[in-house]
Amino acid sequence: MRTNIPPPGTPAISRHVQAKIAIALQDTRVVLIVGPRQAGKTTLARQYATPERPYITLDDPATLAAARSDPAGFVRGLKQAVIDEVQRAPDLLLAIKESVDKDQAPGRFLLTGSTNLMAMPLVADSLAGRLEVITLLPFAQAELAGTPGNLLDRLFDGAGPPAVGNPVVGDALLDIVLKGGYPEALRRTSASRRQAWLQDYVALILDRDVRDIANIDQLDRLPRLLDVLAAHAGQLVNHSSYGAALGLSVPTAQKYVGILERLFLVRMLPPWSHNAVSRLTKTPKLHFLDTGLLAALRGTDVSQLQKDRAAERTHWGPLLENFVVSEVLKLCTWSDKRLRVSHFRTKEQDEVDLVLEDRQGRVIGIEVKASATVRPPDLRGLRQLQAAVGDKFVQGLVLHDHDRVTPFDEKLHAAPVSMLW
Repeated sequence: MRTNIPPPGTPAISRHVQAKIAIALQDTRVVLIVGPRQAGKTTLARQYATPERPYITLDDPATLAAARSDPAGFVRGLKQAVIDEVQRAPDLLLAIKESVDKDQAPGRFLLTGSTNLMAMPLVADSLAGRLEVITLLPFAQAELAGTPGNLLDRLFDGAGPPAVGNPVVGDALLDIVLKGGYPEALRRTSASRRQAWLQDYVALILDRDVRDIANIDQLDRLPRLLDVLAAHAGQLVNHSSYGAALGLSVPTAQKYVGILERLFLVRMLPPWSHNAVSRLTKTPKLHFLDTGLLAALRGTDVSQLQKDRAAERTHWGPLLENFVVSEVLKLCTWSDKRLRVSHFRTKEQDEVDLVLEDRQGRVIGIEVKASATVRPPDLRGLRQLQAAVGDKFVQGLVLHDHDRVTPFDEKLHAAPVSMLW
């Protein structure tokens, strides 16, 4: 199985969101690809550049200066364009809105952004009804392996858990989790080189991209905050604890964590709620969108994990849970189903790491276990979720480090983590 990206000069790996981009350009005036820096947005967007749709990057200082000084004039001469890193000149968005209102032809602008631009009122208000947003995250294992990555669609369509022909377990799974999915990190063949790249990557993001989206007084606190969040990955969000560790007020800590989320470094999973269950936690959970980055921030290496991966509450458990969450979020980016992703946790601490709910209220639950053995008590949270939603419960999975699917009843199974791809 291919778990690394090909060297330069060989064919590029296909991105599964490409079909959505091509379709959107046929019927939507503005298409926006968002995701973290170095996830592959530029490589993907450039594939749609033509002489009629020129490629323009706002990472170029002269181009950026022109876009900022005269947004309307910058856009006026463009019939179509691919504009990379548009968050660097947000005033362009209003000029683009005026342009596409005058000429409503589809596919006029393909934009990319390394921040969640939908959090900006300017975007949400000015481009409503004119814009389709497509998220591109770092490589999914399904993309690296060249498989469809259609597990969620299969489950919601009633197919049940598929067989896993070549399960990835043990040290092979550990290696995949530690590598993460950033293309440039995967080009490096040694763990030390990957970690060095990831640490430089974080420094660049926090030094440059934060300034494009927010004015903050204590920029030097962000690297330390990211380290604190890495230590709390997979846990319930606690802004008071984060702030106390850095001498920040709770509102300031909350604001800074929000900035890191907008930069696609972390993701807060909201709590699932239902009238049938009253004693549910109302606190989000914190996850990182790339486990290679998480491991680099935690200083976790393969030898350390080999020593303690059987102990789910140490280093391996949080990493594996974050890995599954990030892989599922990637599957959601190209699924045709609009899925709400959350977590389930009762006041008694019974939990389900991922709850996926479609527009009809149907639910899939996914729990992650770092151990090779799943016992009936490990399904307690899934059974509570199943009882809460009744007939709308589609499937419950415990994904763990194992090589085969084990049924517990018709709708509850333990399965290999590599079922995700």
